[in-house]
Amino acid sequence: MVPRTLGAHTDVTRQLLIQSSLDVEALIRDDLAQAIALAIDLGALSGSGSSGQPTGIKNTSGINTVDFGTAPDLVPTFAQVVEMETKVAEDNALLGNLAYIMGAAMHGALKTTEKATNTAQFVVEPGGTINGYRAIVSNQAAAGDAYFGNFADLLVGMFGGLDIVVDPYTASTSGTVRVVALQSCDVAVRNAVSFCLGNDGGS
Repeated sequence: MVPRTLGAHTDVTRQLLIQSSLDVEALIRDDLAQAIALAIDLGALSGSGSSGQPTGIKNTSGINTVDFGTAPDLVPTFAQVVEMETKVAEDNALLGNLAYIMGAAMHGALKTTEKATNTAQFVVEPGGTINGYRAIVSNQAAAGDAYFGNFADLLVGMFGGLDIVVDPYTASTSGTVRVVALQSCDVAVRNAVSFCLGNDGGS
């Protein structure tokens, strides 16, 4: 892993500054930290590996894949969901922190998708699991994408802490202060076969 720097910023008006309290300062810090965390999550799932982005699971060479192309509206069948687990198992990687990750639209559709016709048993099981494993809903996953694997094999390296820089100069004519958050980090997939990506094969 190498340091890759990402950042977020917000502009704080003079009116807010003169009425400010410690609660507002904490709110600004939390918002910037959350923006950074979301960017790290997105990079970990689908970073391109170019233009300063890390190489996420989706673009890591050697991961398992399942094509949802024949599924209606790219929503997987129960058989395709099980196939994702099976491919990881065939590579002797079915251990550790196993879970599915998918967007809210796919997760919602699977709540009404029967495992088999007229069984009243749905792909999303009571308790929110899928195929017996945790199902994490994240809109960081692109439409039509589902991930399964051992997320202990997804490493996130942090190079130093979160740096907060206060810039009173950029917009000084309006009395606005810019607050910038910077974090250097990287992502690495330790074992490619620990993961399976399901999608339509073209996105």
